[in-house]
Amino acid sequence: MAKKENIVFLGTGRRKKSIARVRLMQGTGKVTVNGKDLGEYFGTEILKVIVNQPFAITNTTGKYDVICTVIGGGFTGQAGSVRHGIARALCEANSELRPTLKQAGFLTRDPRMKERKKYGLKKARKAPQFSKR
Repeated sequence: MAKKENIVFLGTGRRKKSIARVRLMQGTGKVTVNGKDLGEYFGTEILKVIVNQPFAITNTTGKYDVICTVIGGGFTGQAGSVRHGIARALCEANSELRPTLKQAGFLTRDPRMKERKKYGLKKARKAPQFSKR
């Protein structure tokens, strides 16, 4: 008898400079990010909540296992990109969840990026100290 393979749903999430490639499959709710457990990779509770928001809003907590690879950015941007990728993969898994995720704003890519540094300034907007004399 042939072994039945798990169906894998893919999603790519982006936020600031980070990019997450998410694989979603039927399982028990285990989330793995870059080979580490979710709690081990994202230290703070807020980031763990951000990652699990798509499951909470669609009542699919504990139904899918997530294997995710994230590159670039900081921890907050990475958590946001993982959330975006999970939401996209959930849409692929079940198209009926799309309106719920869309209304929550999880399918929209956050366009806010770091502003570039301008010449004559120390940062994007910070000017050197001014003295009259």
